[in-house]
Amino acid sequence: MSVISELSKIRNIGITAHIDAGKTTTTERILYYTGVSHRIGEVHEGNTTTDYMDQERERGITITSATVTCEWKDHRINIIDTPGHIDFNIEVNRSLRVLDGAVFIIEGVAGVQPQSETNWRLADRYRVPRIIFINKLDRTGADFYRAFDTLKEKLDIIALPLQLPIGIEENFVGVVDLVEMRAIVWEGGELGAKFNYQDIPADLKERADEARQLLLDTALAADNEAMEEYFEKGDVAVATLKRAIKKGAISGEFRPVLCGTAFKNKGVQPLLDAVLDYLPAPDEVEGIRVAAEEGHEDEDPTLRRLIKIDPQAPFAGLAFKIINDKYGTLTFVRVYSGTLKSGDMVMNTTKDHKERIGRMFQMHADKRAEIKEVTAGDIAAFVGLKDTGTGDTLAAADDQVILERMAFPVPVIDISVEPRTKDAVEKMTLALQKLAGEDPSLRLKTDQETGQTILSGMGELHLEIIIDRLRREYGVDANIGAPQVAYRETISKPHTETYTHKKQSGGSGQYAEVKIVFEPLERNAGIVFENKVVGGTVPKEYIPAVEKGIRMQSSTGVLAGFQTVDFKYTLTDGKYHDVDSSALAFEIAAKACFREGMKKASPVILEPIMDVEVTTPQDHVGDVVGDLNRRRGMIQNQESSGSTVLVRAQVPLKEMFGYISHLRSMTKGRASFTMQFHHYDPVPRNIADEIMSKSA
Repeated sequence: MSVISELSKIRNIGITAHIDAGKTTTTERILYYTGVSHRIGEVHEGNTTTDYMDQERERGITITSATVTCEWKDHRINIIDTPGHIDFNIEVNRSLRVLDGAVFIIEGVAGVQPQSETNWRLADRYRVPRIIFINKLDRTGADFYRAFDTLKEKLDIIALPLQLPIGIEENFVGVVDLVEMRAIVWEGGELGAKFNYQDIPADLKERADEARQLLLDTALAADNEAMEEYFEKGDVAVATLKRAIKKGAISGEFRPVLCGTAFKNKGVQPLLDAVLDYLPAPDEVEGIRVAAEEGHEDEDPTLRRLIKIDPQAPFAGLAFKIINDKYGTLTFVRVYSGTLKSGDMVMNTTKDHKERIGRMFQMHADKRAEIKEVTAGDIAAFVGLKDTGTGDTLAAADDQVILERMAFPVPVIDISVEPRTKDAVEKMTLALQKLAGEDPSLRLKTDQETGQTILSGMGELHLEIIIDRLRREYGVDANIGAPQVAYRETISKPHTETYTHKKQSGGSGQYAEVKIVFEPLERNAGIVFENKVVGGTVPKEYIPAVEKGIRMQSSTGVLAGFQTVDFKYTLTDGKYHDVDSSALAFEIAAKACFREGMKKASPVILEPIMDVEVTTPQDHVGDVVGDLNRRRGMIQNQESSGSTVLVRAQVPLKEMFGYISHLRSMTKGRASFTMQFHHYDPVPRNIADEIMSKSA
């Protein structure tokens, strides 16, 4: 592939949509028409370029975003094909972070679907210019105008059609180009490579004229010079109109809409033209801001320094994706400024250490072409970086900037993982660390109480894929289990217990007596010890042994063996023996006093209560609230924001396992939730009995 180095001739774009709207199919057509592929891969045949993982080909879905590069009309287009499934939203998140533009594919039958809404909000957050392609117009039930209406309803945008369909469903043959006011009709055969320009069909002429007038009124408002030309001449040149559309698309004043059917090979070439005409080159976007300093996260971002896309400036790039493959670790980097050659030294300013740049590659899905330098505006993969993770900044030593970080989603579902054989423990740990390094939405931790390795992810499919990769790529077979809830125990009334420890069996004996008052404390107060011994009934040197004994014993409660918390114990009296007493004897007496005394202080089991926030469309609020009530949740409040409602509740952790799948099915995938620990509360009697019978 020839090297195109002029910034104005590069486009970095993402292709994003709801699951099964046709992202990968559209990407395949683009690669075919640009001459990168000599055949068109199909998702249902499992032979597409960008879905190269076994798991993707078997399931017919995109799991990891893939980068491919192609050329169209003397321009280089770097494309990232992203997943549509909510569980892999991190891939869309990090791709949109580093792209200059995006093509949103909307399904011609269903219109805007939930994941399109989520991805659209992400693109809003990162201020990504975008164009919309209404796809699958050949399908039964397709309706361009109905799908178009959902853009306004669900995304709350000014959508501007640049094309109208000619025919619909099986009669779809082409589009009316409203910019040049002509029809584009595809010929049969030749896999859609051949099309011709015709006059607009008579039955569409009136509608096309109306749509053209709307296009002029809306687009020219974004460009004063174009507006003046229109008033002078009564029309504008095609180049002027395209300039105005590009200006409005980049500023977000309106969103250009095209249409077609990628699967039937109609509409893709004009979409490629639109990418060149209306999406920005790297030097036409504002650049990237430096990260906020600690403690200043809430300040206005426009006050922070802006790094402009400039090949002559000091180097700055953002690592946005890590892949471990058979050749080692590949770090994908979007270069924002400067130029970098193999062998150069840069700073990882996020972690404050140096990295030497080894080999660099231009990626084509899972294939690679080595390059000797990268420059501002490029996306490349580096091999051999020692400790650079997703979201880290690489920068020149003489200008150590830290670029705006990405926002990562919080994992919402946990499983426990253990290898089937003892020998595989280390192998599994290393493999999971590598997988978590690739995927920031995957978290790994060891539960200190149960000893389980807990894997947290975005959903059941996400974790299923991780376990599958663990088996195939790293050769580790693992048993998967639901994690245990970390319960606690405490007491609910004061009690005074006296315990005497006596042991006489030849040689020196053991003797210690302690009198301890146990009292409940408020939640999260911990364990408090007080010594109120007077008159030396327990010698000073034995007091620490009493404190240690109780603290050690509190790790195993009297009801079900869980840690005991939130109580005060006061040593008020005791007895000792000149010969037989020792620190060990007092420690043993304290432990036994705890076991006996706690049973009489009305012990209870506590469970973790989570702060849960559910964001749901208005029409599902009743279902969500009813379901949280059934889960023993206490609704705290509800806040409306546009068409969505934020429901806040406190719910026991035990009731939240598997919640994400249930929430999605209940709200057709449109709701999401976050959850974090809030406090411990006593469990109801029936659940306490169930826990105790299990522990017995």
